[in-house]
Amino acid sequence: MSNGPSELDLREREETVRPRGETPGAKGRRQSPPSSGSQRQPTLIVLSLAVSAAALITAIAALVLALRGYGGAEPSPAAPEEEAVTFRFGGMLLSPVEGMPLNPYDKNAFGLDGKGRVTYELDGRRARQGIDVSIHQKDIDWQAVAADGVEFAILRLGLRGYTEGGLFLDDAFERNLRGALDAGLEVGVYFFSQAVTSQEAEEEAEYVLEVLDGQALTFPVAFDWEPIPGDEARTDGLDGETMTRCAAAFCERIEAAGYRPAVYFNQTQGYLRYDLRELTDYELWLAEYDSVPDFYYHFDLWQYSHTGRVDGIQGDVDLDLAF
Repeated sequence: MSNGPSELDLREREETVRPRGETPGAKGRRQSPPSSGSQRQPTLIVLSLAVSAAALITAIAALVLALRGYGGAEPSPAAPEEEAVTFRFGGMLLSPVEGMPLNPYDKNAFGLDGKGRVTYELDGRRARQGIDVSIHQKDIDWQAVAADGVEFAILRLGLRGYTEGGLFLDDAFERNLRGALDAGLEVGVYFFSQAVTSQEAEEEAEYVLEVLDGQALTFPVAFDWEPIPGDEARTDGLDGETMTRCAAAFCERIEAAGYRPAVYFNQTQGYLRYDLRELTDYELWLAEYDSVPDFYYHFDLWQYSHTGRVDGIQGDVDLDLAF
């Protein structure tokens, strides 16, 4: 190992690390080698300068790395944004309504029985089979209906006219109520609403309660607001916010009287008109005609057909499941 740098090494270091103010010509002449006694001091100076330069380079590199936010590793790529959840209805792309419970039913649990009626059975529990009827079904043989596997019936109690707005009793209601109860069916009722204000919806609820006069029911009392196609109606153009207020007003009055309120609606009303978040305290009765319901949100009753056939009823009848 050498005791110190050679003359060539020393000259190269002096030219590379030249003190400030010193011109290249000052070190341009070749000097005679110094004696061994005078070599030690310039050697220490050069070594000190080299160490300082190395330390400066290290500090600068550390600063650059710190400013770049990592200590030698490549920065992690930014996490990709989660894709927004959407679903389709009628050619439209919709985003879920925040706070609305979703459809909880297992699609694989739906099936068809020997009569072509939809069934639902999961973990040993089975949805009940039912119908909803009005004067349109004319005279009904309720004993035959019960014998054909129907377990409940929701009867139209009355309606509001869509031109003058009067309140009317369904002509077959009292007959249907007696017949269904005598046949051992569970019974609920619905009112065909044409309310345009929450006050009118409350009036409809009062009418229902007056007709029932305390009659015990095992199924809900439902608010059924529907548009009138192909004719001028006093309800034409009613907005969804008002519809929601009407449904809520009806249900609040029915619930206060001790009955179970419900709201009947189709998919268009459920997605585009009603704010169902305002109605989740009540039972929801969906109309969607299919063998498996595709509706995105929660519901309690499902009207799955309007062309069903049941013994004891002439012609078509609405078929329902109660989950």
